[in-house]
Amino acid sequence: MCGINGIYGLDNMRKADELVRIMNGILAHRGPDDEGVYVDEEVALGHRRLSIIDLSASGHQPFFSSDKRYCIVYNGELYNYRELKFELKRITLGSSETAYPFVTNTDTEVILASFLRWGKDCVKHFNGMFAFAIWDLDTKSLFVARDRIGIKPLYYFVQNKLFIFSSEIRPILATGLVPRKADPAALVDYLRYQTVHAPRTIIKGIGMLMPGHSATISDGAIVVDEYWNMNSFATVKNEKPYESVCLDVHELLLRSVERRLVSDVPFGAFLSGGIDSSIIVGLMSKVAAGKVKTFTVTFDEQEFNEARYAKIVARKFNTEHHEIKLNVADFLSQLPEALNAMDHPSGDGANTYVVSKATKNAGITMALSGLGGDELFAGYDIFKRSLSLEKKKWITAFPYFARSGAGKILNQFKPGVSSEKIAEILKLSRIDLRHIYPVSRQVIMDKGIIKMLNGTQLYANAVQEIVSKIPALPSGMSLSAVSLAEASTYMQNILLRDTDQMSMAVALEVRVPFLDHTVVEYMLGVSDKYKYPVSPKKLLTDAMSDLLPPEVVNRTKMGFVLPWAHWLKHELKSFCESQMEALAVREAFRKEPVMDLWKAFLADDPRVKWSRIWYLVTLESWLNQHQIDV
Repeated sequence: MCGINGIYGLDNMRKADELVRIMNGILAHRGPDDEGVYVDEEVALGHRRLSIIDLSASGHQPFFSSDKRYCIVYNGELYNYRELKFELKRITLGSSETAYPFVTNTDTEVILASFLRWGKDCVKHFNGMFAFAIWDLDTKSLFVARDRIGIKPLYYFVQNKLFIFSSEIRPILATGLVPRKADPAALVDYLRYQTVHAPRTIIKGIGMLMPGHSATISDGAIVVDEYWNMNSFATVKNEKPYESVCLDVHELLLRSVERRLVSDVPFGAFLSGGIDSSIIVGLMSKVAAGKVKTFTVTFDEQEFNEARYAKIVARKFNTEHHEIKLNVADFLSQLPEALNAMDHPSGDGANTYVVSKATKNAGITMALSGLGGDELFAGYDIFKRSLSLEKKKWITAFPYFARSGAGKILNQFKPGVSSEKIAEILKLSRIDLRHIYPVSRQVIMDKGIIKMLNGTQLYANAVQEIVSKIPALPSGMSLSAVSLAEASTYMQNILLRDTDQMSMAVALEVRVPFLDHTVVEYMLGVSDKYKYPVSPKKLLTDAMSDLLPPEVVNRTKMGFVLPWAHWLKHELKSFCESQMEALAVREAFRKEPVMDLWKAFLADDPRVKWSRIWYLVTLESWLNQHQIDV
């Protein structure tokens, strides 16, 4: 796990060398173990290393192929590198293929050898999380690729023949070659959804290579290829008996966890005591060579403390359990660090930073997480809500004025976030996933955004565009459609991005077994009748019934909840107020509506939850820290 940088097509290569070294320095937190730079007449490549597999100097990057034609910088882990290495060393009778002469035990060399064997199709053979760039010294072309799910990021800026890429946005900004200007469409996207959806970022001109995509850059031309598309795996319904599906799920997840235990450094697992993390720990205990190390963040305040459930799981699997105690003062004292660690503004993320830092301080360099379980196994309320709303399509038979009026009455007599969203849904021309999902996930409704911004252009709704690409699915596959919507919006652009930027800020690698592409592909084909959550994630708990204590299965879903509303009104009040005031006077915003939002929150207006304030606070903090013109 590392950080990568590169500049291609800059006329002054001495300058490119200097800039890549600056970029490397900014990524030092991602790779504290080693760094390297390669420069030739057209490209400069940089790398920061966090050693996980083959800790020796042979893993130094940039890394060259045996014939010295190709040079790679790589961030990630290839879980099936041993199997691929065996294949690449083997020559079948009558084959024109040659065995690759491996000299290291790294997965880096396996990626290069795979590229020599299969070209750009090499990514189809990989099981892992990755972003990498391969420079061809003969053709003077650059090949870049990103993993299927989008676990590892790859940001880039392109202008004429100049191509700059990095694992983070901040190194690209540090080159001075990119204007520090916010993208207006991305700003609207952020206000809607507390993030910016790929391929956009908050910075105009800086984009993301999409998950499941690769690109070849040569002489200023970019050719992008899609090698995997999540949507295609929900089009065929799995009609196996329920018991067979449960067995398949158990086996797929067991193999996924087993693959992710390849490591030459100390590792463990986040254990909240919830269903997903408990399953990961249970499966680890089946295949790990020794005791599994588990980590739970605990608080003195019992309403935020999940330690009891984590202890039950730790005892069941005889783990080496660690409780990392934090009090409110500890958490608040780390907030400035968390905000400084943000590579891209986010309404979430601080929680992930604190947990990651505490785990890293306990001596762990790699940890497994239960991220992805809710998205695949219908763990969020939005799954049930979406099915329920789709059964109410008859609502659209009423005249618009009647539906709109009903929404206004609801807002008047029961003001709140839920009422606002229901009122918007009542006004929709169609009650289907494409229309209701974007409203369900929106933080502030469009009419509120129009009030806050100077100018009335709202731009296309990014979530609506993403959801509109979900194909028509067979009858009884509505939950898979919601999974696709969740995975390609909230999960990719908030959960995975925050996990990467906040864990790597403290040089901790996080692996996500639920998001092995074999698990994702299988679950998207499973029928609603098996996945419908009559109890929390019933299919998952049935498939793992031998692992889960009843206390965990039957507990109330909690998540990592903290007293944010209280903090924003007390300990963080002066900080939040100063950030809201600074945001309000920016040219893109109108002062009164922004400050009215803050005042309404302080007055306990049920329509203004803490999350509607905090994501604006983090936005201003990030824009100010990086001197971004809005």
